[in-house]
Amino acid sequence: MAELANLVTRLELAVGRLEAMSGPGGSNEGSAGGAVSAFVEAFDEIISGPVTQYYTLSQHIGGDVLKHAEMMKQAFASQRQVLVKASTAQKPSDTVLNTLLQPMSQVIQQVQAFREQNRTSTHFNHLSAISESVPALGWVAVAPKPGPYVKEMQDAAMFYTNRVLKEYKEKDKTHVDWVRSYLVIWAELQNYIKQYHTTGLSWSKTGPVASASAASPSAPGGSAPPPPPGPPPPPVNLSGSSEHGDSDALNRNALFESINKGADITKGLKHVKDDDKTHKNPSLRGQSAPMRSGPKPFASPSTRATASSTPTRAAPPVLELEGKKWKVENQEGAQDLVISDTELKQVVYAYKCNSSTLQIKGKLNSITLDNCKKMGLVFDDVVGIVDIINCRDVKVQVIGRVPTISINKTDGCQVFLSKDSLNCEIISAKSSEMNILVPRKDCEFSEFPVPEQFKTVWDGEKLVTTTTEIAG
Repeated sequence: MAELANLVTRLELAVGRLEAMSGPGGSNEGSAGGAVSAFVEAFDEIISGPVTQYYTLSQHIGGDVLKHAEMMKQAFASQRQVLVKASTAQKPSDTVLNTLLQPMSQVIQQVQAFREQNRTSTHFNHLSAISESVPALGWVAVAPKPGPYVKEMQDAAMFYTNRVLKEYKEKDKTHVDWVRSYLVIWAELQNYIKQYHTTGLSWSKTGPVASASAASPSAPGGSAPPPPPGPPPPPVNLSGSSEHGDSDALNRNALFESINKGADITKGLKHVKDDDKTHKNPSLRGQSAPMRSGPKPFASPSTRATASSTPTRAAPPVLELEGKKWKVENQEGAQDLVISDTELKQVVYAYKCNSSTLQIKGKLNSITLDNCKKMGLVFDDVVGIVDIINCRDVKVQVIGRVPTISINKTDGCQVFLSKDSLNCEIISAKSSEMNILVPRKDCEFSEFPVPEQFKTVWDGEKLVTTTTEIAG
């Protein structure tokens, strides 16, 4: 299967080259005689190598992962068209460049939207890894350091790829290989950029100025989204505009001259008599205060929220079994939520539930709490992981066994362990106010805070990290 996929990819690349060479202006695709330029050929090697390997492994996994891979394949094909244009034409204006990048930008947004539309997918971590890192393809609009930009986007995916590795390390090697092949794509792309586009996308020096005619038509049903994010805006001109440059310079010189006076700077200040001081002259306090000339004070958060917020339609609550997933969504103040008819292969995904309590009976695969507030969770047995992410003020009680509890981006989390779950691993990141309660012999609980503050030192060979004395 892998060999067949590699062969198909090579054939597609060959057909693409022939079509480009036979079409209008195709004979100019490369540097001479219709040959493909060196940096386009190098990019083709990335497509036929790590990209194809990633796509092949996605086919083995199937489902949402394969659908995502189809989109990524299209994204790389769109980027190749941009590289072909750059190899034959000079850099156009920003407006034309935005138009040329629209097809690729559309696919990037499709990749990210697919992840948001499938938050209950069993492969949500796979989808998240792709979604967080796909903006790396926007390096063609980044200067002067597109390589570090790709590295930054690759690092954004590591949180989710590590979760995939942890979940499937002992279960299915295909997913482990999938992670490795995907990360290789970005590593190879960084090497490619370092060799051919160190300070930005390399455009031809001799061809015509690129036009927007070669850009693919926008997707039907609406205008095209903006291109991938470009470089950060230039720094603010601290020297002021040219129109007021002279007056600004005089003002700065006067300021520095005053500062250089040292202790004499206070000689020009006016002395205020005791009769003019309100704290020494009570009669002045009753007088009306002068009109404020400065900006109005900020309104309180509650006032701003009341003034600016508009009423939104609440989504309907959901508690249903969809395939192997129990969906618990948009529950408000529901204290009697119960899932009792469970199976080992099922998962529970609770999303945006507030001031509610969910009880899960039986043994199942995994549980996820996402964007929940003041949520209570009680469950019997989980063979995989209990994942708490983007939550606030949640309480989790284990009745039976659970091997791993992950707490991420959560403020306020109490976990009540059972006697059978004392060997549970607690993994936390970017979270605060976490407490683990362990049962005692008298059936009461002892509370222990999870460290949030750490100290890291260099011991001469490696970094050594320990919790601080005030670790809570």
